[in-house]
Amino acid sequence: MNTKTIRFAAVAALMTTSAVPVLAQVQQPMPQAQPVATQASVINLDNRIVALERQIADLLRAEEENGRRISELEATLKSEREASASRIAALESRLTAGLPSVASTEPAAEKPKPAPVSSSPGPKPSQTATSSEDATDPAEEAYDAGYQLWKAGKYDEAIGALRAFSSAYPNHRRTSWANNLAGRAMLDKGEPRAAAEALLANYRKNPKGERAADSLYYLGQSLMKLNQPSQACKAYAELEAVYGDGVRADLKKLLPPAKAEAKCS
Repeated sequence: MNTKTIRFAAVAALMTTSAVPVLAQVQQPMPQAQPVATQASVINLDNRIVALERQIADLLRAEEENGRRISELEATLKSEREASASRIAALESRLTAGLPSVASTEPAAEKPKPAPVSSSPGPKPSQTATSSEDATDPAEEAYDAGYQLWKAGKYDEAIGALRAFSSAYPNHRRTSWANNLAGRAMLDKGEPRAAAEALLANYRKNPKGERAADSLYYLGQSLMKLNQPSQACKAYAELEAVYGDGVRADLKKLLPPAKAEAKCS
């Protein structure tokens, strides 16, 4: 082997040896750094999610609070309605308790006054109906029929007639009279609980009726029969508070002895 061949082989070996690390360096992948912008976006997104979760939590708390407030308002309204109903019942009891005795009350308070057609002594409503065009009212005759039954002590028949009148003439001025007299008939019959319910209903349905004040008074009388003097006193107080000086003179005279009997303060 000559000198040129030896030199060529040495150079080739040297080139092969030096090329391996170079190729290894070329083929080795370079590590890539995560972009700073991408990290910031992730952090921003996390913050937005956290803020959204807080808003949702606040909305849920507000909704629960509103629900509690609505429940409290409903409970308050219900309580006020019940208190008003109790107050009306108590006031009616006071008014009803004014009479010293139910059986001794004057029937004239319930007898309807006929239309002013003449100056002759007061005829019965049924008789007046045939003598005047103003008095030819079948409703007046129907009420007078119930009144006459009550006056005769036929309480069951009177109650039936008076209820039939109220059903047939719900808007007639005598309806307040009929409902009140029906309650009185129950009281005279010895049914104070039924009387109290009827009298209270008459006052509630039409507190401006001509016999609404009477119903409160006799409600008090019914409560006295039920051994509830404190409730009777409330009924009398309601009568005075609601109607004041507008109470009929004969009814007003009955209040002091009734309050004394119930020991109202």
